[in-house]
Amino acid sequence: MRIDIDIPTQWMRLYDDAGVLIRRYRVSTAKNGAGEQRGSYRTPRGRHVIRARIGAGAPANTVFVRRRPTGELWSPELAAAHPGRDWILTRILWLSGCEPGFNRLGEVDTMRRYVYLHGSPDTAEMGVPGSIGCVRMRNRDIIELFDLVPAGTPVNILDGVRGGAS
Repeated sequence: MRIDIDIPTQWMRLYDDAGVLIRRYRVSTAKNGAGEQRGSYRTPRGRHVIRARIGAGAPANTVFVRRRPTGELWSPELAAAHPGRDWILTRILWLSGCEPGFNRLGEVDTMRRYVYLHGSPDTAEMGVPGSIGCVRMRNRDIIELFDLVPAGTPVNILDGVRGGAS
C-alpha cells in the first residue's frame, strides 16, 4: 500500500500494492503551505512512513492531546468552551520523514514536529488548507484509512514542486 497526499489539490489517494487506486479522501493541509522547518506550521513534503498508529477502537470524536485520549468527545459545546484549540480527533497516524536533511533529523524532522494524519471536527473545512502542519481528515475517513494501513506504509506528500516519488 501507498498513500499520496497532493497539497495543491487537497486530495489524499490510497493505492494497493499493485498501484491501483482504492480510496480517495478530501483533506486539509497547512494554511501556511508546504515546508519542513520546525516551527513553520507547514506541511512537510517528500517521502514519509507511518511510524505509529494511535487510537484503535476509540469512539469517533475522541479528543487527543499529546497523543493521549483526554476522556473528552468533541462537540460544538466543548469547542465553544475551548476556542482556538487545535482539535486532534478519533485516530492518529504519526508520520516520520525518510529523507535525511530534508524531512528527517535536525530542524526538519517530521516526527519530532509531531505531524500526523488525524480526524477533525465536522466543522473543519476539507479541500482547503487550514491546519498548523498536520493533514486533517473527516473522522469517518481517518477511521477507514486507519483500518486499512499498517505501520510502515509509505506516505508521499507532494506539492507540485518538490515531493516524494509516486
